[in-house]
Amino acid sequence: MAAAGATGRQHFADELARVEAQGLGGLDLVVQQLDKVLEALEHQDVELAAMVIANDDLIDGRYLEVHQELLSLFALQAPVAGDLRVVAALLHVMKNLERMGDQCVNIAKTIPLTGYEPPVRAEILERVLRMGRAARTEVTQCKAAFANRDIELAEDLVRQDREINALNREIFKLAIDVGTDPDTREWAMHMAMVARAIERIGDNAVDVGEQTAFVVTGLFREFSDSSHPNPLR
Repeated sequence: MAAAGATGRQHFADELARVEAQGLGGLDLVVQQLDKVLEALEHQDVELAAMVIANDDLIDGRYLEVHQELLSLFALQAPVAGDLRVVAALLHVMKNLERMGDQCVNIAKTIPLTGYEPPVRAEILERVLRMGRAARTEVTQCKAAFANRDIELAEDLVRQDREINALNREIFKLAIDVGTDPDTREWAMHMAMVARAIERIGDNAVDVGEQTAFVVTGLFREFSDSSHPNPLR
């Protein structure tokens, strides 16, 4: 009986590891979406933007698949405390992943609205693309932090997120001061919306980092709070 129990526990652990890898692999899908939508934004590529919107089904499908498998695992065998933390954290990770995918779609939907040859302001677009690249780094880093149970790497996401937030504020100010031309102002407002979507992707990556700390320590704490400029310790 003890041997059978040990075998069952090992099977559960193996299955949980498999589902975790499957779930974290969804963050690679987010990175691919982010790469495509930033390229579409830089080159005003409406067809590529449409591809991003269509590909969101892949992320939604991964979310639903992993969510169901986690619930099935939970029903199959009562997990020990450590396993339970992983299951709970992965459910949160998958929700953040799904939201990241939605933000990529939100960005893609703004691209056709700006017209074929929009009145681009280089100083705004350059900052938006910098934000996007920083968010991409955050997504890859939050995946590595969770996979390796690396709290230090997870906490470093807050530093990067501050940079994204600072760029977002700069873009908003530039958009407000862009001038009186209606077409230019409309384009700038769309870029402000894009910046806000990218900021949310960064916030979701930080949330994944927080789940990493929860898995390791068993205690949930927010790394930072929007009402405070510094991380909470």
